[in-house]
Amino acid sequence: MNLSYAELFRAMLPETALVLGALAVLGVDMAFGRGIPAAQRLRRSVSIALAAVLAAVYGSLGAGANGPVFGGVLFLDQLTLVTRLGVLLLTGLTLGLLNGVIRQRHPAEYVAVMLLAASGFTLMAAAHQLLVAFLAIELASLSLYVLAGFDKTRPESAEAALKYFLFGGMSAAFLLFGFSLIYGLTGALDLRDISIRLALQGTSPLLIIALVMITVAFGFKAAAAPFHLWAPDVYQGAPASSTALIASASKLAGFVLFMRLLWGGMPLSAGRIGEWPMYVGWLPVLALLAFASMFLGNIAALAQSNLRRLLAYSAIAHAGSILLGITAARYEGPGPVFYYAATYGLATVGIFGVIAIVERAGQCQNLTDLAGLHRRSPLLAACLAVFVLSLAGIPPLAGFFGKFVVYASVLKLGGLGGPAGWLVIAAIALSAVGLYYYLLILKQALVVAPREGAARIAVPSQAGFVLLAITTGLLLLGVFPSVVLQLFI
Repeated sequence: MNLSYAELFRAMLPETALVLGALAVLGVDMAFGRGIPAAQRLRRSVSIALAAVLAAVYGSLGAGANGPVFGGVLFLDQLTLVTRLGVLLLTGLTLGLLNGVIRQRHPAEYVAVMLLAASGFTLMAAAHQLLVAFLAIELASLSLYVLAGFDKTRPESAEAALKYFLFGGMSAAFLLFGFSLIYGLTGALDLRDISIRLALQGTSPLLIIALVMITVAFGFKAAAAPFHLWAPDVYQGAPASSTALIASASKLAGFVLFMRLLWGGMPLSAGRIGEWPMYVGWLPVLALLAFASMFLGNIAALAQSNLRRLLAYSAIAHAGSILLGITAARYEGPGPVFYYAATYGLATVGIFGVIAIVERAGQCQNLTDLAGLHRRSPLLAACLAVFVLSLAGIPPLAGFFGKFVVYASVLKLGGLGGPAGWLVIAAIALSAVGLYYYLLILKQALVVAPREGAARIAVPSQAGFVLLAITTGLLLLGVFPSVVLQLFI
């Protein structure tokens, strides 16, 4: 067993850079930030944070993809590298939207907690042992709870943080109980060792209970139905930038870890959904969660007048599509799941960036608050149209190809005649339902006249640049999806 601490330090360079960046943000603000305007403190903190993110990108590239590290505690492969870079990109874009947009009484603390959350995401991408996976999830989760309740001027923010914390704590208990059962069955924490020993033992009642516990826990984390109850309140109450991070980088890292845990640690307990009859395992359970999430998310979103709650139910539907993609990841590789989660994250960061900018000029909670956006700010209206249409799956945007590659990979399990084929048909039909509520957003932003007395919206230059970059990225990734997918070949 290789226990080189130098190798471990090199593998954890991204996390080290982010944690040091968080400490630098706090230290510089404490030493030089008192007595100066909050906007200036925010600019300084964001600059240091973006430098830390760039250092983490360099550390990720330097760590490479060299297999197990420190006896299998971490695993560096192409999926780890690409996921880390994706998480850092989404975090950097979220940070880039802060200047001139948010109003926080404690800007340095807010930015520092964002970096700590990002360090949890990058560690989740590399985790290959149950305890490390749990610690990474909790590091990220605790940071997100704080970010959700950071706006002390709004009671809704405190309510969002409390609900997020309570549901998150419950999911952590389920996850730890499931992990403890797995350890009790196998005597191993490393995913590779767990896979080997479970193959020798076969399926047992305790293993089924453990799988149920782990699936429930990740259902809570991913806001998959019926474990989604926290999501609408958190999306509505949390600051827009916090919600952007929760809905993008958190989802990307979480789904990659879940996929690695299931296919890397328990592949022989998967069962079968490609053909009739289905075999009992975690695959049929995952397929059921995927359908429930897509159905409930798309149908419930139709009844929403609150923009943020609508986006929350939309996120639940998209979580279902990603879960559907995980069912085919063993045969098609992680590329489709990563592409879908990453492009969904890009569009979500962009939408909440637009919401944050509109909130500077007034309220942006209900759909009607977007009325006349095309006259108040043509740039925001154009960017919002691209983001929303990408989520709806309209070509040639990245969201369309994300759905295409995921559904195509699932169809390969058994064609249209099998259970997986019927799931794909249902997913396509429900995507058509989702198009309606996405068009409701665009109707308010692009068609409805602005309210009387509504002022034009000034877009901060840095935020405008980030929104344009996201818009360009969604267009280019939709036209050239192989740029991402070929990374997994």
